[in-house]
Amino acid sequence: MTSYLDSSVLVAALVEDEPAHECCLQLLRGKGLVAWSHALAETYATLTGGRLGIRVSPAIGAQLIEASLLPRLKLIDLKGDEVMEVIRGTDAAGARGGAIYDFLHLTAARNAGAKTLYTLNTRHFEVITRKGDPEVKLPS
Repeated sequence: MTSYLDSSVLVAALVEDEPAHECCLQLLRGKGLVAWSHALAETYATLTGGRLGIRVSPAIGAQLIEASLLPRLKLIDLKGDEVMEVIRGTDAAGARGGAIYDFLHLTAARNAGAKTLYTLNTRHFEVITRKGDPEVKLPS
């Protein structure tokens, strides 16, 4: 079974001080994991930007992603026409502003055939989930 991990789960798996660290790390150790390649950039931005009260150097951020995430994940990319289809569908889904990224995560997960999308931000996803999207769940 394919499971999709969004960047909130990836960050928590890497940062020991995160409250959901253990369950996210367990997920990351599983099989059949996919993520949109953009999630790596979101993870890097969070690790190096200081939003969590930590700020790792760019070199350490890159090393963490390369050593801990790349070997565990199959990365999914979206083509330009797929992104435009999502953008055109935002009005009907009620996705505005930064919610476009969650909408794109859902699309990447669906395209990958994921049955479940794991996130620490379920509320963000539940309001834009469409029929046929994977089930949105908290790691447990």
